[in-house]
Amino acid sequence: MAAQIKYEDKPWLAHYERGVPENIGYEQITLPEYLENSARRYPDRIAIICEGFKVSYRRLNEMTNRLAACLSSLGVGKGDRVAILLPNLIPCVVSYYATLKMGGIAVMCNPQHTDRELLFHFQDSAATALITLDLLADRMIALRPQTKLKQIIHTSFGDYLPLAGNLLFPLSAGRKGLTARVRPAENVYRWKNLLSNYSANHRRADVSMDDVAMIQYTGGTTGVAKGVMLTHANLSFQIQQIDAWFPQFAGKDEIILGALPFFHSFGLTCSMNNAIFAGWTHILIPDPRPEKLLTAIRKYRPTFAPLVPTMYIALLNHPNIRKTPITSIKGCFSGSAPLPLEVIKKFEGLTGAAISEGFGLTEAAPITHANPFNGVRKVGSVGLPLPDTDCRIVDLAEGKTDVPVGQSGELLIRGPQVMQGYWNSPQETARTLNDGWLSTGDIARMDEDGYFYIVDRKKDMVISGGHNVYPREIEEVLYSHPKIKEACAIGLPHPIRGEQIKVFVVPAEDESFGAEELIEYCRTRLADYKLPTQFEFRKDLPKSDVGKILRKVLREEELKK
Repeated sequence: MAAQIKYEDKPWLAHYERGVPENIGYEQITLPEYLENSARRYPDRIAIICEGFKVSYRRLNEMTNRLAACLSSLGVGKGDRVAILLPNLIPCVVSYYATLKMGGIAVMCNPQHTDRELLFHFQDSAATALITLDLLADRMIALRPQTKLKQIIHTSFGDYLPLAGNLLFPLSAGRKGLTARVRPAENVYRWKNLLSNYSANHRRADVSMDDVAMIQYTGGTTGVAKGVMLTHANLSFQIQQIDAWFPQFAGKDEIILGALPFFHSFGLTCSMNNAIFAGWTHILIPDPRPEKLLTAIRKYRPTFAPLVPTMYIALLNHPNIRKTPITSIKGCFSGSAPLPLEVIKKFEGLTGAAISEGFGLTEAAPITHANPFNGVRKVGSVGLPLPDTDCRIVDLAEGKTDVPVGQSGELLIRGPQVMQGYWNSPQETARTLNDGWLSTGDIARMDEDGYFYIVDRKKDMVISGGHNVYPREIEEVLYSHPKIKEACAIGLPHPIRGEQIKVFVVPAEDESFGAEELIEYCRTRLADYKLPTQFEFRKDLPKSDVGKILRKVLREEELKK
């Protein structure tokens, strides 16, 4: 029977929950217009709570207007790239929406990245302005001569705190490493000083829905990192897809937990943009450790919680989970890696809320699939394609011919959320996009009901703690070590982080060293979440007839152990 079903039949439509449409009549409005709409409808509703400081929708829109006016006056024009290097703080939200409002292109950067990684993002995007933390400002000032960055604006953890926090912050911040004195330099500005000098009546720039709104990098080094170009339409229509997928939350005054980092496409879309579109109250968590999450849940009683598997696991393993009233949570969303069945059972048992697991990738803004919130949620499945999202499974060898339903092949996706292409990479774009179909590089299968399952990754990407890690990037760092002849990194299952990284190393002739030396070498060149956890030293590595290291063989050997 499965062979008679075709992907174009869209069997998944029969399993949409009541109220979810097959097609959406999209509003042609940009993200900054969402903010303006929410400020108009709910001016006094709290938009953001961060470290106890509350910002209404009216004030959030005014702050965004002031920064947009500021960027324009500093010479940032339509189409210019603005790099945003911030954790989940109020200035991060303001910076993103202000950049889009004045017609710029936002480049979201990870504060955990090393200078080497950030330098690539700055150089490749040719960003002309940077908004960052005072803790990072001196490093960025030192990098600036190697980039096209002109202006640097820095904010602080202490810029937005309740009255008591404002009084105590100067006394303890330095000791706790929460603030830093920024050395004077030309065209370096303090956030709060700037905003007060500009009008809150700045008008939105005239942009097309097809204009690029942001560049989101998928990795960290030349040859691996690709800048995904997402248009205003990609971002806007994706939010409207998510809104349609959860009809039971439409029009409600919800409180969403903002633990997913906004520099990651999952957090940016499902948390920040989703909240502003819906006019929800957003609890920002700059440091999403389990104790911080539990404190926020206890204090603010969120009703919706998008998280990654490592966060669910960390919460369940924390000793205070039983002391925290978490039944306020009505719905959860999970992505970036498979969520173990036992974790789902335990978390749903404690909260009474259903977890909708989904799937996506940066190139699709990022969500393409999700399990119904009120409907059949199949174990191990990433769910059904969102409205207006077409999917096929094609032959792995030639990438064009559909395989029979139930068989594995490469997942292809087409929909309004699919990227415009890769920044400055026409060849990569041509390899990945064909007649509107996005080649995901993921091996998947679809069952007779239209539920999709990710079987494996055609690409070698490792997902560690919800972060994408590219083995080639780690190998490039290790190959720069003078004592290493060959190196190969693989991902292995890990009970907490999803996957961990093991590296096989062949030392150069007559060289001898230990894992500790390599860890320290990597630590100065890679973000912490990319660091290998295991090293194995060998005399040689398995290779193909043409001398290519066989990563798959190494991984199979480890899994057999």
